[in-house]
Amino acid sequence: MINRLVRGVALPFVLAAVSSIGLVAQTSHKMANDKTETSSGQLAPADRQFIKKAAQGGLAEVELGKLATEKAASPEVKQFGQRMVDDHGKANDQLKQVASQKGITVPEKLNAKDAATKARLEKLSGKAFDRAYMQDMVADHTKDVSEFRTESKSAKDPDVKSFASQTLPTLKDHLKEAKSIAPKRTKPSPSGTH
Repeated sequence: MINRLVRGVALPFVLAAVSSIGLVAQTSHKMANDKTETSSGQLAPADRQFIKKAAQGGLAEVELGKLATEKAASPEVKQFGQRMVDDHGKANDQLKQVASQKGITVPEKLNAKDAATKARLEKLSGKAFDRAYMQDMVADHTKDVSEFRTESKSAKDPDVKSFASQTLPTLKDHLKEAKSIAPKRTKPSPSGTH
């Protein structure tokens, strides 16, 4: 009889305890999710825009670099294209990690502008490809250096600021190299007449 009484009294307590544990677990999970959403929601709009734009640009640099390794006539342009694949591929991986921590999804495919550039370059070959590709690289990296310089100084988020600061020297190198290669590709070929 005492056994039944203890079971009758203990069972509701056990059930209440189990129910409370479940409620605490649900509340903890919800609070963790809320914290994640809040932290990504707190990212400044300019930082969020920078991440998406940088990811899009990096993706384009890799795709166009691959094209250069296949279509360029000059070994120098092919080598530059491979550097774009390597350096921007590495930067893209770093940026994906930052974006993931901030709850931002980065683009996985080229935007319309970059797809159009790739389509235009795919139709070219030889020296015409080299000239057009290197002109695009000078223009793109001029813009990239400016944007990364700005973000390295004004980003609100320390991880975004750090990514921009660490990537900027590489982009400056790319721009310097692109500028040194581009003039060689844009000079008219000698006609052979004097």
